[in-house]
Amino acid sequence: VQLQASGGGLVQAGGSLRLSCAASGPTFSTYVMGWFRQAPGKEREFVGAISRSGGSSYYADSVKGRFAISRDNAKNAVYLQMNSLKPDDTAVYYCAAKLGASVTTTRGYDYWGQGTQVTVSS
Repeated sequence: VQLQASGGGLVQAGGSLRLSCAASGPTFSTYVMGWFRQAPGKEREFVGAISRSGGSSYYADSVKGRFAISRDNAKNAVYLQMNSLKPDDTAVYYCAAKLGASVTTTRGYDYWGQGTQVTVSS
């Protein structure tokens, strides 16, 4: 599967952004989809993931209650709605895909899209 993330930009603290990730291929619904981010000088970190059906999701504590992941298997797309953004959310955001069923296991992602930059100003 090939992935392409979009929707990043510059937003003020407290604002919202919605990232999208478009996937190619007919088997999108067989993948658990995740979002990761990497801030300058820091390691890439897990943001959240959504199950193959979209019925369950799992989030890092740092974004829980502010971010929400959804997916549309008919459109081969996954979304990251980010609300109440903070300057600490500034990073390059990546979507990723893995086979398997677990949304809580943050490893095992085999397919990655190019990142999209999110910058939150204070």
